[in-house]
Amino acid sequence: QVQLVESGGGLVQAGDSLRLSCAASGRTFSSYGMAWFRQAPGKEREFVAVINWRGSVTSYTASVKGRFTISRDNAKNTVYLQMNSLKPEDTDVYHCAGSRNDMGSSTQDDYPYWGQGTQVTVSS
Repeated sequence: QVQLVESGGGLVQAGDSLRLSCAASGRTFSSYGMAWFRQAPGKEREFVAVINWRGSVTSYTASVKGRFTISRDNAKNTVYLQMNSLKPEDTDVYHCAGSRNDMGSSTQDDYPYWGQGTQVTVSS
């Protein structure tokens, strides 16, 4: 069993940066693919980024490519999302998710473990 707790969200202005963290409990974290998803009220949850178990392979949705970077530190059981050049359309609740598939995926159904989420609000 893995429990995930996100932190680092907040209110920022367009063009600013934020770094989200997701702390995981459980000894199996290092074998899991990890991802970030985001969701606005009344909208579908959207894939943002994924990283494989070793941190050597990453993938991003097109709208954040070049601005966001996903990384992980398996010694600290933590995955990060560095968000630069933030835009108002990045405003959402950001959730981290863990998959037993060590490569991870962009499909939320592949993720049995989810954090509660952290709010990111970007003002124009």
